[in-house]
Amino acid sequence: MEKLLVSGGSRLSGSVRIGGSKNSSLPILAATLLSEEPCIIHNVPDLSDTNYMVQILATLGAEAEMEDGTVRVHAQEISSQAPYDLVRKMRASVCVLGPMLARKGEAFVSLPGGCVIGDRPIDLHLRGLEALGAEVEVKGGDIRVSAPQGLKGAKVNMRGQYGSTVLGTDNVMMAAVFAEGTTIIESAAAEPEVEDLATFLNALGARIEGAGTRKIVIHGVESLSGAEHEVIPDRIEAGTFMIAGMIAGDGVVLENVRSDHLSSLIDSLKGSGHIVEVEDSGTIRVSASTEPQANEVTTEPYPGFPTDMQAQMCAMYVTTPGISVITETVFPNRFMHVPELKRMGANINLKDSMAVIRGVDQLSAAPVMASDLRASAALVLAALGADGTTEINRLYHIDRGYENIDQKLRSLGAELHRVNE
Repeated sequence: MEKLLVSGGSRLSGSVRIGGSKNSSLPILAATLLSEEPCIIHNVPDLSDTNYMVQILATLGAEAEMEDGTVRVHAQEISSQAPYDLVRKMRASVCVLGPMLARKGEAFVSLPGGCVIGDRPIDLHLRGLEALGAEVEVKGGDIRVSAPQGLKGAKVNMRGQYGSTVLGTDNVMMAAVFAEGTTIIESAAAEPEVEDLATFLNALGARIEGAGTRKIVIHGVESLSGAEHEVIPDRIEAGTFMIAGMIAGDGVVLENVRSDHLSSLIDSLKGSGHIVEVEDSGTIRVSASTEPQANEVTTEPYPGFPTDMQAQMCAMYVTTPGISVITETVFPNRFMHVPELKRMGANINLKDSMAVIRGVDQLSAAPVMASDLRASAALVLAALGADGTTEINRLYHIDRGYENIDQKLRSLGAELHRVNE
């Protein structure tokens, strides 16, 4: 199995180009199933998750190929059944449910796999589809959704126990494109990735208003055309490299970023004393403070602090003087990186959904194990500043969401390499 060896102590400098958003690419690729005409999607990151989605599209009957960051899809004829052997590999595959239902009148999808962050149930997706008139049956690990009378526009509330669901909003929005009449999604997820999906759907000929706010209005149409679209930059990859610059950087420049998507993170980093300069709309320069300060962060749905950056912030605070506090309100159990950071010498106490972090002078290298995508990124970041060479196992987690992260870090001066055992 592949592992990553990271030698701490090297200083990072130079520039790094941020790739396209994984969390935009996956639902946008699923949305190509809504059109019988060719679609071209640019700036798609080459990740295990995006490759799985291309495979799912092909298995469903679409012509789908990915090359040099561009995916071409022609879904002229498609099936209504997504196979378990692919769907089980990532949770985001559930976003084919909405477009398949809208296009075929039924969808048969195995319950998805992917990250192990609590249960992450998809009941909100199914409740939203039911509101549009779909009949839902969950049996034997499979979801069967059908709309024999067609989908009808309705008011749908997507608020769950811990806030709105991004993929649930995506699924209902895609299904509603062909629903008769007008659909109003209330308590919708307002993330930039939802807005990006709506931009693509409107390019296909959909009539969607309000994406990027808590209220989305979809006026049903009868058919969609093809379109060409460029995926937005990945704000979580950008944030991860920003924190790399805080932990081990002597001035790191990020290119191809949307600073307006990073406001809460920028505010938190500045609140910790670090320097973040937005040089133009597509470039950010970060410099570590010589006197970093403890801080408090609470994860919230967008535009609040993203849960997908919580583990990386934890990796920064473990060597920040003073007591920092991170409160996780989106996925309260999302602290599986903490025991691994403690193996490296971090002083972290967990109480319910809160991590209290007392900064230490330096971490020490240790063998650690990634438990999920963002936890794996946190371990890489922590290793950059640790004394010695850290061995990170279960590397496949990081390849789900970061394109060539080791190559990009090496280009900035980090010492790390992969080994097979």
